Amino acid sequence: MSPSRDSPQPGGVAEVFAAFLKLGLTSFGGPIAHLGYFRTEFVERRRWIDERGYGELVAVSQFLPGPSSSQVGFVLGLLRAGPLGALAAFTAFTLPSAVLLVLFAFGVAWFEGPVAEGALAGLKVVAVAIVAQAVVGMARTLTPDRRRAAIAVAALVIVVAFAGPVGQVAAILVGAVAGVLLCRAPADASGAELRFPIPRWVGVTALAGFAVLLAGLPVLAALVRSPALTLFDSFVRSGALVFGGGHVVLPLLEAEVVGPGWVGSDEFLAGYSAAQAVPGPLFTFAGYLGALAEPGPGGIAGAALALAGIFLPGFLILIGVLPFWSALRTRPRAQGFIRGASAAVVGILAAALYDPVFTSAIVDPATFALAVACFVLLTVAKSPPWSVVLLGAAAGILLEFL
Repeated sequence: MSPSRDSPQPGGVAEVFAAFLKLGLTSFGGPIAHLGYFRTEFVERRRWIDERGYGELVAVSQFLPGPSSSQVGFVLGLLRAGPLGALAAFTAFTLPSAVLLVLFAFGVAWFEGPVAEGALAGLKVVAVAIVAQAVVGMARTLTPDRRRAAIAVAALVIVVAFAGPVGQVAAILVGAVAGVLLCRAPADASGAELRFPIPRWVGVTALAGFAVLLAGLPVLAALVRSPALTLFDSFVRSGALVFGGGHVVLPLLEAEVVGPGWVGSDEFLAGYSAAQAVPGPLFTFAGYLGALAEPGPGGIAGAALALAGIFLPGFLILIGVLPFWSALRTRPRAQGFIRGASAAVVGILAAALYDPVFTSAIVDPATFALAVACFVLLTVAKSPPWSVVLLGAAAGILLEFL
């Protein structure tokens, strides 16, 4: 089947939901691994799309902010069964991990005693190894030359100098501008064969919604002073700025919820590690935070608000760009913008690796040794993240009793 037609490929919503539910229950390993699972399932096995078309989808997701694997799944569902197919793909892929992490949030609130404290301490140490692996991997791909490495270092300095969300937004903006000036890519004249069943007026409406949401929601939250709206605004802002991979959500969310004291640093890092042990998109970590955060309704309602907030910007900008993708992808300035912003997030994540991840988890030589062991398991032994998470929690319990 050719994916270049204007109309969706034939298929039912139930078929899309079932296919993505299977992936939502079994796709471990983060966004890069998810894209590999998708290729195996939908290019090789089901043949919903060909290799060229799938490559184009991945390019779109890498170009835009937001959860890359979820965006690719959304468009696959769109091409297969229209708007309801897109919704089915997103829901089925996201729901399993969201439910598991919200349940974990309820469990964390009840954790007491040395076993629970040891497990949480071990999970914090695992977070050090996971973030270090992400920084190394992203640096190789997103800062392969001196100019982009310099942008990453500049972003790190900005984040250190201006703590909190302001520093992170400034770092990304500076990186994007520097990318336009210094990192333009050659124009891709090959064009895009893949066409998306979204009218241009829908794309324009979605882009307008994205702009209004990002600019207007902070003003509305300040005027209304609703705890629920304040919570929603924080997660929208985080979701709108995630360039370069799912792990970048860590420093953005940390600045939004740990900085003002809505969630404790220990709970935050424990939940981040737990998110590595469940299948599906890393963005569902927001559900865990929303269930615990103050302000906000907390519990299931807080989780739902946080999940809606963090996913909504990425899907609005995705829907907005798809009708114009063929023209946009050939513009060197657009390529430079993304290169610079992506390089900046390497610096932001590197800063987060030190504080709060390293400083709060590594308290003695034993925890440092455990972090190194976990890092070696992830990078050299290629152990699956969920197994390293379980090992770290067990080791934390053991250290608690020694």
